[in-house]
Amino acid sequence: MENLNITIGKKLLYLRKKSKLTQAELAEKLNYSDKAISKWEKGESLPSVEVFYKISKLYGVSLDYIIGDETIDPQPIKTDAKKRIYLNITHLAVLAVWFVALLLFVIFDIITHTSQWMIFAWAMPASFTVAIVFDCIWHKRKGFFWLISFFVWSLLLSFVIQFMTFNIWKILLVGIPLQIAIIIWSRMEKKS
Repeated sequence: MENLNITIGKKLLYLRKKSKLTQAELAEKLNYSDKAISKWEKGESLPSVEVFYKISKLYGVSLDYIIGDETIDPQPIKTDAKKRIYLNITHLAVLAVWFVALLLFVIFDIITHTSQWMIFAWAMPASFTVAIVFDCIWHKRKGFFWLISFFVWSLLLSFVIQFMTFNIWKILLVGIPLQIAIIIWSRMEKKS
């Protein structure tokens, strides 16, 4: 039987190459040196359990696959093609929100002969809601905090535009502490 360190090293090398990462890119993601990555892949040393866990999450495989003596293929890694498909589906879902808004606008115009352009103002926060949901599902919250910020501001702007006759522009001031809270939340997420 092959030395366990070498077996694990081969798996780490296989996963890194399958993910099309260089040793330097992986080292940056894990906050280690590329020399450490090289030693792991050669079986000269092994990372800590914490790093093994990060690696398993990064590659989408189980810890058991990396450190066990399983020879089965790992769970499929998201390829660039899959990521593009996920992004396109997200865009289509957002586009569907705008299609529904346009359809409602046309229906109201035909039936009531009034222009309900406010539907488009409310389509903005609805679009960001859809984008947030898909970002959480597929993109592992890459743009999560940007989307949350855009959602908050578009929602507040929609209220201001909807009730413009009541002069409630001061409601936008609510966005300032909310934006600060989003920034603090994003920094807390980065540290954990």
